[in-house]
Amino acid sequence: MEDKDRLVAVKTLCDIDEKKSYSNIKLNYYFKKYDLSPVDRAFSTEILYGTIRWRLRIDYVISRFAKNGINKISPWVLNSIRIAIYQIFFMDRVPDFAAVDRSVEIVKQKEPRAASFTNAVLRNILRNKDIFNSINVKDKYKRLSIEYSHPEWFVKKFINELGEEFTIELMKKNNTPSELTARVNTLKISKEDLVKIFESKGIEVQNGRLHESIIFNGYSNIEKSYEFNNGYFIIQDEASMLSSKILNPMPSERIIDMCSAPGGKTTHMAQLMTNKGEILAFDIYEHKLKLINENAKKLGIDIIKTQLRDATLYYEDLKDSADKVLVDAPCSGLGLIRKKPEIRWNINENSIIELSKVQKAIINNAAKYVKQKGTLLYSTCTITKEENENIIYDFLKNNKNFDLIDICDYIPKEFKNDDCKKGFLKLYPNINNCDGFFIAKFERKW
Repeated sequence: MEDKDRLVAVKTLCDIDEKKSYSNIKLNYYFKKYDLSPVDRAFSTEILYGTIRWRLRIDYVISRFAKNGINKISPWVLNSIRIAIYQIFFMDRVPDFAAVDRSVEIVKQKEPRAASFTNAVLRNILRNKDIFNSINVKDKYKRLSIEYSHPEWFVKKFINELGEEFTIELMKKNNTPSELTARVNTLKISKEDLVKIFESKGIEVQNGRLHESIIFNGYSNIEKSYEFNNGYFIIQDEASMLSSKILNPMPSERIIDMCSAPGGKTTHMAQLMTNKGEILAFDIYEHKLKLINENAKKLGIDIIKTQLRDATLYYEDLKDSADKVLVDAPCSGLGLIRKKPEIRWNINENSIIELSKVQKAIINNAAKYVKQKGTLLYSTCTITKEENENIIYDFLKNNKNFDLIDICDYIPKEFKNDDCKKGFLKLYPNINNCDGFFIAKFERKW
């Protein structure tokens, strides 16, 4: 019988390596192609994301037993070996022999000549399991990089900025799956009524830390539910919800959302405005705007006007036209590693520098669209200074008509820190148990 769940994990890993595919999109594609059951989907998902998370540590183990080095192993064989090692060291319910045998069978499908090599490497690792916990590397940064499976540049950067203990805790948290958090669409249903519906169906939910947030306990198929498909809720992290709440859009106001896709914050703002007023939602991709329109329709929202615009360009027709402007800037996404573990392998320090140039252009354009006494909010889902603090201080230096304003009143006590009085908030997964996030709020004085 074909081992579809493991096969899907290997195929997805190869697509990520060779085509830079997004894990979630490819995984869903293969789920449909191979018609996996919910149980097999859960198993495949665990193997995939676990292997991505622990890739560097897994590769260190492989390198000790692959005589010619990892770089000489084809992606198909390498990823088949990787998933077996993940199962051996992280999944107690999977017998070691099953993990090995199934990976050897997967290798045979495309590269039968490599099956004996795969078997030999994995059997050798089984005989020397202690090697997983004995990282024989003297350099501190390299050792921590392997131990916690994060790029060496990441380890160096954040130890220098945040200290070793904090960085280790951050990496530990990054290696754990995040909770599944949702925003109740109060335009259609109250939080209390939605929770009652879920409880009647045996779906465990708990109250989140925000008025409209709920957390699902171990339920992975929620996006197929009637309630999701009828717009009673939307999947969104609490950190992301906070940016809309801090902006505090009001009914009758005109809001511009500079980088609106995928639309979580856009639709949240419409919800906070009780679907009254106007939101101009921009993106550079037509298919993403279509997705926002579909979501808005499902959620019962009709005040969002999507427009194909490039936020890095200035548009004279928007000058002084908005009460409030949201810049949810494109960023490195390092605050989302728990949800998208491959981010750590796709981003480097050069990416961060290039992204910061884009962010500066966008926020400076956005400032010109804000009315006098209006509000500008800048947010990212990353934790780097280059994309956050440096951006806002550079912005203030070049835009003397803007000031940071106190945001403490909009933030629940669980998220508050001393920075909110200065006008910004930085959230870390290991401290706040949410996505890593940055939010800064400005007022235009003249």
